[in-house]
Amino acid sequence: MASSEVDQKFLGNFAKATDRSYPYLSSKLYRVLGLSVLLAKKLVRARRLRRLDTTRDTKSLQLYHHIIFLSREGLYIIEEYVLPMVENTRTHALKVLCHKLRASFYHIYVLFHNEPSINQTAIPSYTPTAAEKGKAAVYRNSIRPSPPLTENRPVQNIGPLPPGLTPVSIPKPSASFLLPAQNYIPRASECFEYACKLADTYLSGSHPVRLSVKTEYSAYLYDCLHDGDGSRRIAQVAIKDVYNAQEGMDDDMFEDAAELVGILGKMMKRGLGGGGSQGSGSTPRAGSGSTPSSTPRPGKVDKIEKELPGLPVSH
Repeated sequence: MASSEVDQKFLGNFAKATDRSYPYLSSKLYRVLGLSVLLAKKLVRARRLRRLDTTRDTKSLQLYHHIIFLSREGLYIIEEYVLPMVENTRTHALKVLCHKLRASFYHIYVLFHNEPSINQTAIPSYTPTAAEKGKAAVYRNSIRPSPPLTENRPVQNIGPLPPGLTPVSIPKPSASFLLPAQNYIPRASECFEYACKLADTYLSGSHPVRLSVKTEYSAYLYDCLHDGDGSRRIAQVAIKDVYNAQEGMDDDMFEDAAELVGILGKMMKRGLGGGGSQGSGSTPRAGSGSTPSSTPRPGKVDKIEKELPGLPVSH
């Protein structure tokens, strides 16, 4: 999601590279990076609370509200400030990453604040067979109908209803004061499709940012749209693109790509009953190694700075 370690590493690189030439853009990227780091811990905790029963909300409303609040702030910065500044840049990886982050924040909306809940939309429709319809008709005919009410029938005045039977309005979702409760699936799907289109157009098949887009899109299809076949297809095609890529890679990019390919390999098996099934609500994690540092390396920053002249002038 927006808390991906690869995304955080590239955000740190781009924020550092634009620190002098585009300080306004750099400050916004650093803010998104900070929100991403905060979200990472809270999303891991929320995943653990939802592991046993995905139909329940998280046990802590405070945690739930923090996730929605941080996602709302991150999405606002991305849409209002960052995307207009990077839309015409020649630094394609930065542009793809920003569009991917926008989709990631909508992904969080769908997981935690969608109306209707993604668990309700997952219930399949059922069409009864002819035999079952016949049994239902026999049962309905066997029920003795109640006598109809007549206009002259006296109505007994039972007085005021007990307190427990008074009309009660349906409560709104607990985070509605932070964000309107609505269906965010169409918007999230649109953002993911556009981010994938940009990644396929501008980035090589083995680029970590492109793999990050495909990894989260695959997780989104499986967890939110309950499209197991589509999720596995995205993962399979992404891995094929890695092996067919002819572009060179440095050591850092190779490590990031290898980690993401491992995750995609597990996602290819989700829902098939094998060991790769990870359940719902979380993207499989490759290994248990330490979190990669988001501090950019000098060589990477110098390489990025050469591509930055295409950015607009900062305010």
